[in-house]
Amino acid sequence: MSTTAALSPATALRLGIAIVAAAAVNTVIALAASALDDGGIGMGLNPAAYLPATVLGLLVGAAGWGLIAGRHPKVLRIVVPLVLVLTWIPDVLLLTAGATAANVAGLMLMHLTVTGAVVLALRPTLRAPDATSPAPHAG
Repeated sequence: MSTTAALSPATALRLGIAIVAAAAVNTVIALAASALDDGGIGMGLNPAAYLPATVLGLLVGAAGWGLIAGRHPKVLRIVVPLVLVLTWIPDVLLLTAGATAANVAGLMLMHLTVTGAVVLALRPTLRAPDATSPAPHAG
């Protein structure tokens, strides 16, 4: 028996759509943040920085989802928001390097976009509780 899960064509399609959608939304966010980033360093707001990071973040998020969802799907309710908040720490630290609030807010929104794309793409892969199995006994 193999321990690797095969990626279904439907899931691969959803991930592909998620990558394109996240890249498009992050482009809009980067443009808006850049327009508001008067005199800042513009860290991560150019396409050469955020597009590969968007793809990588989505793929790493999908891998993490796959590792957790198979064994402990309810843990995703804790892990996903926790990881999102952890990704915001370096963003906030950029304020000490000369980034503006607009720059930091843009990066934080980009992380939220990638997280949302992963969740929307992979949530359908979670198994619904088996209707034929008995409900847990509360006694």
